Amino acid sequence: MSKSAQEMTTNILEPAQLSAIDGYWRACNYLAAGMIYLRSNALLREPLQPEHIKQRLLGHWGASPGLAFMYVHANRLIRHYDLNALFIAGPGHGAPGVLAPVYLEGSYSEIYPNMSEDEQGMSELFRRFSFPGGLGSHCTPELPGSIHEGGELGYSLSHAFGAAFDNPDLIVFTAVGDGEAETGPLATSWHSNKFLNPLRDGAVLPILHLNGYKINNPTLLARISHEELENLLLGYGWVPVFVSGEDPADMHQQMAAAMTHCIEQIRSLQNEARAAGVANRPRWPMIVLRSPKGWTGPKTVDGHKVEGSWRSHQVPLANVRADPEHLAALESWLRSYRPEELFDDQGRLVESLRALSPIGPRRMGANPHSNGGLLRRPLRLPHFRHYAVAVESPGQERVFNTRPLAALLRDTMARNPDTFRLFGPDETTSNKLDTVYEESKKLWLAQRLPEDDDGGELAPDGRVLEMLSEHTLEGWLEGYLLTGRHGFFATYEAFAHVIDSMYNQHAKWLAISDQLAWRAPIASLNLLITSTVWRQDHNGFTHQDPGFLDIVVNKSPNVTRVYLPPDANCLLSTADHCLRSHNDINVIVCDKQHHLQYLDMETAIIHCTKGIGIWDWASTDQGEDPDIVMAGCGDIATQEALAATAMLCDHFPDLKIRFVNVVDLFRLTPPEEHPHGLSHRDFDSLFTVNKPVIFNFHGYPWLIHRLAYRRTNHANLHVRGYKEKGSINTPLELAIENNVDRFSLAIDAIDRVPALQASGAHTKEKLRDMRLSCRHYAHEHGVDMPEISAWRWPQRPSR
Repeated sequence: MSKSAQEMTTNILEPAQLSAIDGYWRACNYLAAGMIYLRSNALLREPLQPEHIKQRLLGHWGASPGLAFMYVHANRLIRHYDLNALFIAGPGHGAPGVLAPVYLEGSYSEIYPNMSEDEQGMSELFRRFSFPGGLGSHCTPELPGSIHEGGELGYSLSHAFGAAFDNPDLIVFTAVGDGEAETGPLATSWHSNKFLNPLRDGAVLPILHLNGYKINNPTLLARISHEELENLLLGYGWVPVFVSGEDPADMHQQMAAAMTHCIEQIRSLQNEARAAGVANRPRWPMIVLRSPKGWTGPKTVDGHKVEGSWRSHQVPLANVRADPEHLAALESWLRSYRPEELFDDQGRLVESLRALSPIGPRRMGANPHSNGGLLRRPLRLPHFRHYAVAVESPGQERVFNTRPLAALLRDTMARNPDTFRLFGPDETTSNKLDTVYEESKKLWLAQRLPEDDDGGELAPDGRVLEMLSEHTLEGWLEGYLLTGRHGFFATYEAFAHVIDSMYNQHAKWLAISDQLAWRAPIASLNLLITSTVWRQDHNGFTHQDPGFLDIVVNKSPNVTRVYLPPDANCLLSTADHCLRSHNDINVIVCDKQHHLQYLDMETAIIHCTKGIGIWDWASTDQGEDPDIVMAGCGDIATQEALAATAMLCDHFPDLKIRFVNVVDLFRLTPPEEHPHGLSHRDFDSLFTVNKPVIFNFHGYPWLIHRLAYRRTNHANLHVRGYKEKGSINTPLELAIENNVDRFSLAIDAIDRVPALQASGAHTKEKLRDMRLSCRHYAHEHGVDMPEISAWRWPQRPSR
């Protein structure tokens, strides 16, 4: 089924076309090399001198010629077929190979007029590349046309498919580096072809670039046999077309034939499905491009092979300022591109080559999909109040917290059929979000079996995307958001860590984008972290890890948000806020199981808007100076803190307790460190300046100290949280193991209130006895005591 471009129609390019395409490519290669080396004498108007060279030579040459080669041939197809297209560069350090054609097509100068299309602008482009305060060596957010930086390898394909979803006329040319192809996320994302619906989605054309080497090692896919590689790609469901060689004229002809064939195949597959109105799973085409690493660069340096070797990966000639032979070799290399034929007297690309660039928004550097905020439309959201849980009295009824959210997401999907999708790794039903299936099923285009219809909820046009690869799902979601749409990702808490580094990369992208006035804001990335640590008593230790929050708070405060709603109404209010926001990463932590409900909807809205507040109904200080502050952050943490408060009230009726609940985690930080930070005066009002504070936290306890260490009363802040202790426990026993249980919290309070040091001794003994009894009961019966599992907030007359 695979093809070789050499077997296709040869000489698809007329001589004039071939000459022009090769000239445009040479211009790209000249610029790419110039960015790495030159700070002046951009067009070699005079003999090259050491003072024309940058003092620090930074950048990556090896992948750049191949990337420019793909880009130039994509431009030919865009003009010929009037394609709406994006270009994604997977190789991490290939920016020169993409910067060059984006500059030549004029997109770069429109955004950055100081890098104009003339000799002065070219000199500025060269000078600023990989230079302090200048341009990065990746395809960073500053690069027009980029939605994928490539700073971390493995996500080019998943980003590409995310961009193609619900964009029926979009083609995403995706360069996959052979080093990148060795990563787990990339290997998994080949399966994305099984989720692309030819009726409603665009297409992705992967170009697997085999140049043979990584930094200084061979690449695996370049060293296996042609037969093995072909079978691998066929097994993934692709139909590969092979382009191989090093002679530019022959390679241009092969690439033109291969890319023409692939685009016509893509159009044929789409037209067939759209004419029949039937969604199927096509076997999409792709290209395998074999070309030398560092193509067209120096053949050898100091007796070592460079072109076609790992030595071309970064800077092939590293000592040009001090070594006259290296300087001469650099000049010979640069002049081999014949820049005098490519640029006019003003330093502008000659008109015959400029004619090869697409026009206006058809240029890949100016396509509005690459600046997705320009296309973003606000979600048409139902009013979240309609899904409210009735709460007559705090802490009496239990509800699955995520069930009402599922109804909100279902109706959001109904109102936004082309711009909203739900993502999750085979957990939508497990996470109690399956109400969404009433509007849209799980996307499935592969083989169906009769038993699949018995609760499988599969459909070829589903808008729920499930795959057991958090990497691929996150990549799809990011690509979807970056091209102007909206989404929601729900996953188990312990395995959110799978996307730690992807979260990091997206947060960095947003932080830089915030500084670019020309990049329009995109919809926020919304992560629901559920199936949480305190309800993993059945799965055990491996599923008990709330540490994703510790990763989240490392990133820029301008883009990070963390919410821990204690009940369903707070979750609804929080989710509505997050779905309306933009340019943030919203992490919502809320468990999927039965939980006590505390606040009616109007109270929940007020509480979530403040992000932190006193619960008067659970407090006994009644406006006076409290003896102790009890705080809860997270659903189970709040429940146990309330239960501890109730026991303290029973044993010490005169004890003045203030109960504080935290929804917005960043309210704990000073305002100068995060825009959501509570003022120091307000923080002191809530937590006092000198009274003990027992803070029961959902996650690792040291995170709270990290956020609040600059607060006045930090010395009296005693935090309980997860301490890496757990196994197959009952819910209460797991809490006891980590001292977040009601008994331990009440004992903590007694220990820290001076007036209770003596009088509380007997109560502490009773609490310890109760804690032991609960443990023994769990070990004998396998469940918690009924009075624990059925605990409610006690109804007391107001004081």
